Amino acid sequence: MYDLKKYLPTTKKELELRGWDEVDIIFFSGDAYVDHPQFAAAVIGRTLEQAGYRVAVVPQPDWRGDYRDFRKLGRPRLYFAVSAGSMDSMVNHYTAARRRRSDDAYTPDARAGMRPDYCTTTYCRILRQLYPDVPIIIGGIEASMRRLSHYDYWQDKLMPSILVDSGADVLVYGMGEKGMLELARHIADGRWQTGEWKQIPQIAYLEQGKPSFSDETIWLHSHEQELADKRCHAEDFRLIETESNKIHQTRICQPVGDRTVVVNPSYLPLTTEELDATYDLPYMYLPHPKYRGKRIPAYEMIRFSVCMHRGCFGGCSFCTISAHQGKQITSRSKSSILRQIDRIKDLPEWRGNLSDLGGPSANMYGMHGLDRSLCEKCARASCLFPKICKNLNCDFGPLLDIYRTVDRLPYIKRAYVGSGIRYDLMCEEYGRQLITRHVSGRLKVAPEHTAPDVLQLMRKPSWEHFMQFRDFFLRVNEENGMHQQLIPYFISSHPGCTNRDMQHLAEWTKKMHYHPEQVQDFTPTPMTLSTTMFYTGLNPYTMKPVFVARTKEQKERQRNYFFWWKNEKQQRL
Repeated sequence: MYDLKKYLPTTKKELELRGWDEVDIIFFSGDAYVDHPQFAAAVIGRTLEQAGYRVAVVPQPDWRGDYRDFRKLGRPRLYFAVSAGSMDSMVNHYTAARRRRSDDAYTPDARAGMRPDYCTTTYCRILRQLYPDVPIIIGGIEASMRRLSHYDYWQDKLMPSILVDSGADVLVYGMGEKGMLELARHIADGRWQTGEWKQIPQIAYLEQGKPSFSDETIWLHSHEQELADKRCHAEDFRLIETESNKIHQTRICQPVGDRTVVVNPSYLPLTTEELDATYDLPYMYLPHPKYRGKRIPAYEMIRFSVCMHRGCFGGCSFCTISAHQGKQITSRSKSSILRQIDRIKDLPEWRGNLSDLGGPSANMYGMHGLDRSLCEKCARASCLFPKICKNLNCDFGPLLDIYRTVDRLPYIKRAYVGSGIRYDLMCEEYGRQLITRHVSGRLKVAPEHTAPDVLQLMRKPSWEHFMQFRDFFLRVNEENGMHQQLIPYFISSHPGCTNRDMQHLAEWTKKMHYHPEQVQDFTPTPMTLSTTMFYTGLNPYTMKPVFVARTKEQKERQRNYFFWWKNEKQQRL
């Protein structure tokens, strides 16, 4: 029998089980409620709960009809928290060809249609209509990447900060535990009306007129100027990305109409102790009992996995991980990782196999600058591109120690690495350990392309790096009598990629007898370098023109090069 009191409450009945007649914070999420540290509602909710606040979660509320899901828990004492969930709702809903997806991995039984398009904005507008005087705080990947002017691929236009359309009071960008907690304290202490909360790091908000600040502030072109001139948007992106890559950041402001979006500098990266504390919160590691008998694919994927660190210093042009989690790596302690594994072994259907000992890039665990003072002055987007930074500590010892310790646990049959790895960040000892002990038969890597010019724009290593790793992979397999597959991922129609480039890629796959069944057509998502190039046709760092396959026909033609071995596709090249 499930004990509902061990989960964050989701209904009036569950509030009554706890003896609550009032809730401090109500969290509305576009995802199903899974009480697991890989799901934001659980992390933020448990963090606030640990600090003594009463928190409830309303997962996937019905935004149609009479809004009863938005009314059922009443008015919170402090604020509403709103997130679209673990994905941008538009990426969740649509393919690169703008076709509607038929499923949703973050919903029970993968049922589609359980969240609206532009989920954050839709939820906020309803809450503002019902409770006009209650503060609304937004966060998550959708809000975080839309905090300033951004290109929206699905409407094919430049949009202002999500704060403008949603009507939310505050946006907490990036990983939001500290910001959400600090806002709760300010509101609880009566400092909401005084505006003291505007000093909190890692938040964005709208200010009437043009505010003045006593310390340094970066002023972007106005949203209206960006609409009128794409060069302004490209110039602003360069400033935003450069600032986000720093440890010590500067406030950013952008006028929009008669108001200004103010983005405060982020918090410093979490310490190991702080990250451990997040993972040591009393999660159930299970979906809420209301989903009994239903399958949530996103949970199935991660339930026997362990995320060992946050952040990524890869800096890939098309990726939002470093923009959201930060470039600096914060690694969990070995003891914290082992405590989670000890908890996982008691979950239903455990069979002794960990699906992933990983992270945003699995082999970045424990890595950092040798000289911290140099990192504090650095604004590079990537520690790996165009070459590995000389100040990067590439010691695989701590990671190998964890792999080998986990392998020796009596209840572990195999511990796999399912997360992506950087093959340009490798040593032989680590590579052999990975290939012989932690690959489930297929190792997926992401060279993304073969063309040097395209790889440059992607901030990815040269094709020669992949070929060297491929040779190493095959050699280790042969030496150990193994027959594992190396599965490379590629992207078509990335900015800078021409039909000629795709032809070269197709020639390689044919030469290597590689028949890709599933390929990725580039999808522009808010606040990435690749998306800025797609929208503006310019490289923001050089302001030189970049070729863009923009139309449906151009994108489809590039994608078809992957399928040279299918006659029906070959005829359409």
